[in-house]
This record gives sequence, structure tokens and C-alpha cells, in this order.
Amino acid sequence: MITRLLTAALLLTMTLAAENRVYELRTYHTVPGRLDALVARFRDHTIKLFETHGMENVGYWIPRDQPNTLIYIISHKSFDQAKKNWDAFRADPVWVKARDASEASGKIVEKVDSVFMDPTTFSKLK
Repeated sequence: MITRLLTAALLLTMTLAAENRVYELRTYHTVPGRLDALVARFRDHTIKLFETHGMENVGYWIPRDQPNTLIYIISHKSFDQAKKNWDAFRADPVWVKARDASEASGKIVEKVDSVFMDPTTFSKLK
């Protein structure tokens, strides 16, 4: 009986925690010809730093019909936590050094679009 109650409580806690998770869809529009530099920066530095700062890497894509574009989804424990994650990431000296080094030969990103999303009840991602 106690085992069932503990299991039920654990499942409820996991469900409630998952309901607060927020996903962020980000689209980076690069300076023409600089997509490879952005991809290298993400591959070599950014994705690791995201994890360090509480951001979960979900997926990364390059659209076939939109040159100079990188689209990705990350997730945060909550919307409030997302702001804290980004503030910590942007202030991280390792990130600043990687960003500055990657832009030594010129600016990479022209524009960033960000959309925060909550999963639906029928979504596989929660």
C-alpha cells in the first residue's frame, strides 16, 4: 500500500513538474555566408554551455529553403527559469570568449527570433 502511494506521489510530482516545462523555438538569421561559423560555434561551444546553464538541447535544424538560417528548440524548467538561464549564459565568460573568437572575422548573426511554447496535453514532449 505504501509503495503504491509513493509511486502515485512520484508520478504526480513528475507530471506537475513536466507541466511547467517551457520550450523555446529560436531562429537565427545569419549574415550571408556566415552560417558555417554559427554552426561551428554551436557545435563546439554553445550547446555545452546551454546544458551548463540549465537549458536542455532538444534539436537543431537548417531549413532547406532558407539559406543562412539555423532553427533550434531548447527547453527550460519553467518560463521564469528561462530568463535566469539566459542571464547566466550571457554573463558566462566562457561564452563571451567563444562568441568574440567566432566573430573575429566579422559579425555572424543578423537577427534572432524567439518563441516560448507550452506543450499541449497530447504532445509527446512535456
